Amino acid sequence: MHIEDIRNYCLAIHPQVTEEMPFGPDTLVFKIGGKIFLLIGLDQVTDLRFNVKCDPAYAIELREQFEQTVIPGYHMNKKHWNTVYIGRELGTTQLQQLIDHSYELIKSSLPKGIRESIS
Repeated sequence: MHIEDIRNYCLAIHPQVTEEMPFGPDTLVFKIGGKIFLLIGLDQVTDLRFNVKCDPAYAIELREQFEQTVIPGYHMNKKHWNTVYIGRELGTTQLQQLIDHSYELIKSSLPKGIRESIS
């Protein structure tokens, strides 16, 4: 996967996703209902990676199973966020599943009225 693939996946597959650059021109942020579910640096040349939210127990499991690919979220709450490297141990489908997991976690945390307007 490339940055363009991630961007296209986030915008095409998930309803009402917005993209922003609130942290400056080097970080692309994807949100649902105003809350972040994925961040990716645009200045990455090698070792492409993104941050996604993750259930805490699942986050530990992923970090143990894929030590070279999934690490605690860089500059994020380490309990709830993972940094995921692309092109290492996980294929495209697995990476998309982690994006979906993050999206669903954030969506489920939104107020009921916002959730209903998304579905």
